Amino acid sequence: MKLWLKIAVSVWLTAVIIAGIAFPMMRVPETWYHFPFIPGLEEKARNIIFHVPISWATVVAFVMSMIYGIIYLKKKDIDYDLRSVSSASLGLLLCVLATVTGAIWAKFNWGSFWNWDPRQTSIFILLLIYGAYFVLRSAIDEEERRATLSSVYSIIAGVTVPFFIFVMPRIMSGLHPGSLGDEQGKGPVLEFKMATNMLMVFFASLIGFTVLYFWMYTLKVRQMRIERHVQQITDSQ
Repeated sequence: MKLWLKIAVSVWLTAVIIAGIAFPMMRVPETWYHFPFIPGLEEKARNIIFHVPISWATVVAFVMSMIYGIIYLKKKDIDYDLRSVSSASLGLLLCVLATVTGAIWAKFNWGSFWNWDPRQTSIFILLLIYGAYFVLRSAIDEEERRATLSSVYSIIAGVTVPFFIFVMPRIMSGLHPGSLGDEQGKGPVLEFKMATNMLMVFFASLIGFTVLYFWMYTLKVRQMRIERHVQQITDSQ
């Protein structure tokens, strides 16, 4: 990634964080930087600007891992395995961040950090699935066999991601906005119930975290390639 793009992403996300935290929320907005209250969420609505984009970046990372797993099985090029595991590792990190931001939201909305709501349960299952992925990789020493089994696993795991993120929480009743039977409908994000200025900050955050993922991904792939090269040199001595 070019230097100017790195600077742009840093400035972009800094502006998003400042806007998301510092812009006041008013019952009657008086200027462009006033966020209006969202019924039932009030000040806690700020978390939407961070929690949802991080969750989205998690999905992107896991899907990318699956795609590179498929490409590896077709081409048997170890570089695609490195790309797959790099994306999966970032997906796991983002999944943890999504869980933490979601738990903070739950504490202030529902009274406790963890309630085994379908949304919380589904993301916990994803953490277990991808945690097991790395356990599998660490248990296999032979490179080609590890890459093949990991690629198959990443494909199976990747298929479950849309179900656990988008389907399961909406077909079961729960506390999270958008759950089955929720009187508020699909939630403020999907129904665009947020004010225009808040939507702009939200989509800016969505773009920012997506680009941040790809930046981190390129760095992670580079690191994995260097580690593999060093390992090959060590093994040859």
